[in-house]
Amino acid sequence: MSKYHLAQVNIGRVRAPLEDPRMAGFVNRLEDLNALADASPGFVWRLQTPAGNATYLRPYEHDDRILINMSVWENFEALKHYVYRTAHAELLRHRNEWFEMFSGSYLALWWVPVGHRPGVDEATKRLAHLERNGPTQFAFNFKSVFPPDEDFQRTIDWSAFQPCPAT
Repeated sequence: MSKYHLAQVNIGRVRAPLEDPRMAGFVNRLEDLNALADASPGFVWRLQTPAGNATYLRPYEHDDRILINMSVWENFEALKHYVYRTAHAELLRHRNEWFEMFSGSYLALWWVPVGHRPGVDEATKRLAHLERNGPTQFAFNFKSVFPPDEDFQRTIDWSAFQPCPAT
């Protein structure tokens, strides 16, 4: 059994407020997609408020149109299957209807100790690191996956991240 799980974050800038009819195709599918993730093999945890999703959390104070999605999976294969081999893939094909093209890094993956729940602060730091440095052990993407590295994990100061607001 692995000592690490895979965390993922993805962000997107919505084209309109969530209440706007233009966002209905996204908003109306959110509950079903979250339920699908929750029931997927290898799923561990996802960031959510008491409402059951994370759409009311804003990761960047300077841009209230950026939404965040974050989850933890047992391994890379489980996450990849959910993202590309379930109904979630259909949502990806239509994302440009609801989200603007993003100029920077909008997705990051990283390994966390089993039981760790990353917070928004940690996620935004991982995204920024990926944007500045490209894929590394600290943050990578689907194209450049790094296996968990015990020596690297020991160098991380986990207390430098603010705790998850929605655990």
